[in-house]
Amino acid sequence: MASAILMGITGIILIFLPDEIADYAGLTSTNLPPLLLQVLGALYFSFALLNWMAKANLIGGIYSKPVAMGNFAHFFIAGLSIMKSAIANQNIIELWAVGIIYCIFAILFAVVGFGNPLKAD
Repeated sequence: MASAILMGITGIILIFLPDEIADYAGLTSTNLPPLLLQVLGALYFSFALLNWMAKANLIGGIYSKPVAMGNFAHFFIAGLSIMKSAIANQNIIELWAVGIIYCIFAILFAVVGFGNPLKAD
């Protein structure tokens, strides 16, 4: 549920405020960065819908394994990329905050995706 909320908020912000996000990030004023940000927002919002709709399922079981693995792949790859950028730009606190959040979600989805979904007796 937490990842669905995080991704949903991120998606809505990217969909409706691409120019403001591009300006804040220092991207050039061409039409391409806002378009890419809106497409990225659509991706985040769609992933949020997937997570929200699957929240009642046993994630990690055979039927919801794709949801867990998709989330793990997203958070792991993006988390590594963000942390690499944070290490290169150590004075940008936003990168560290987002990178840590992504790494936490990657670890949690790894536990869910690679672990046993049944409770121990």
